[in-house]
Amino acid sequence: MARLHHPRSRASTPQSSVARLVALVVLLGGAVSSATAQQQGSGAQGGPGGEQGTQWGLGIGVIAKQDAYKGIDRETKAVPWLRFENEYLEFNGLGLEVKLPSLQLGEGSRIKFGIVAKAELSGYEAKDAPILAGMAERKGGFWAGGKAEWENEFVDLSAEWTADASGHSKGRKFSLGVEKKWHLGEHTMVMPYVTAHWLDKKYVDYYYGVRAAEATAGRAAYVGKGGLNVDVGLRTMYRFDEHHSMLLDVGVTRLAKEIKASPLVDRSRTSRVILGYMYSF
Repeated sequence: MARLHHPRSRASTPQSSVARLVALVVLLGGAVSSATAQQQGSGAQGGPGGEQGTQWGLGIGVIAKQDAYKGIDRETKAVPWLRFENEYLEFNGLGLEVKLPSLQLGEGSRIKFGIVAKAELSGYEAKDAPILAGMAERKGGFWAGGKAEWENEFVDLSAEWTADASGHSKGRKFSLGVEKKWHLGEHTMVMPYVTAHWLDKKYVDYYYGVRAAEATAGRAAYVGKGGLNVDVGLRTMYRFDEHHSMLLDVGVTRLAKEIKASPLVDRSRTSRVILGYMYSF
């Protein structure tokens, strides 16, 4: 496994390293889930009573990701993942979806509903970077909520609402996304996507705020407010055959101005590159 290198920061603790690894697995799982669903097309009926059979997959991915906090450089790691899906459940990385009955609107058009639960390993420890020295730990959490996806012949639209069920940040998120897929021959699928994530003030304040007791001469107190992050990216999947496939996902996130205003942050956007291989049984 590649080792995280922070030239400007002190070494991360084992707990922090595990948290970052889990966060990368979640990120990889989300990309694979979306790409796999799009590559299969909308012919297989999901939800209880659907025709979709059980699918298993094992894979490995390499993820290069830039965080927003000062002094934390881009990290590159190799992570494993497991995928399982049938007409009732989908497990990908560390995310679980319970499928609800879908609404068929016509040939090639339907709305899918689901209950989702996932690990959200945002946060940090004081030892992760010099700017965080003296800060109380910000923990990740277990998030749960609901989602809806409208698949049609033009673009696919999605909406998801989740809340921090673990109670660490007590935050809420609401996401709206649009994706367009193109199949280039029998083996290749490309999909540009744009997703807007509304983060409420509790989320922003918990992860990017600075409490009065944490303020220093070089780190002013800051109370976060709700803001909008926007993801733009391109996802590509190539299927060699029914068992072997490769994924490439390149994306940029424009950070909300409420996050950029935090004294803990020194950039206006973050980026990520995901390269993965999956074997489907």
